[in-house]
Amino acid sequence: MIVKETKNTNGPRTGLDDRIGSLFQPDTLLSEDYAANFRRKIPLEAERTLLLAVLEDGIRCYQENLFVTNGKRRILFDEAREWLFSDDTDWFCSFVSICVSLNLDPNYIRRGLQDWEVRARKTLQKKCHPGAEAAQRLVA
Repeated sequence: MIVKETKNTNGPRTGLDDRIGSLFQPDTLLSEDYAANFRRKIPLEAERTLLLAVLEDGIRCYQENLFVTNGKRRILFDEAREWLFSDDTDWFCSFVSICVSLNLDPNYIRRGLQDWEVRARKTLQKKCHPGAEAAQRLVA
């Protein structure tokens, strides 16, 4: 674009000078204002769905591999347990960060998983040793 310079007999060229000068003015913007520019008013359904899928996968890996003792499935369980019970918030895809993004309480989910694990272990014990519970009741 070519700007033709014209002489203004009424004084300086304030319009063009002001526009060019504003390009070099520092923007005073608070960090909250900067972050607000990137927040959307409407929930991001695609991103929320992806975060929910990551959360579901972590819980599924934990639950489906609870009683596995070796191999890849045990590694999956160990990684899922570490992820679910870590308080790390530095990583965007950490368990706590995902829960916060989905408006879920991470400790509530953890308590639910721990309660589920206790019930699952009791159920397995009953299946493996059906007479053990009856013998324990007779003693008590």
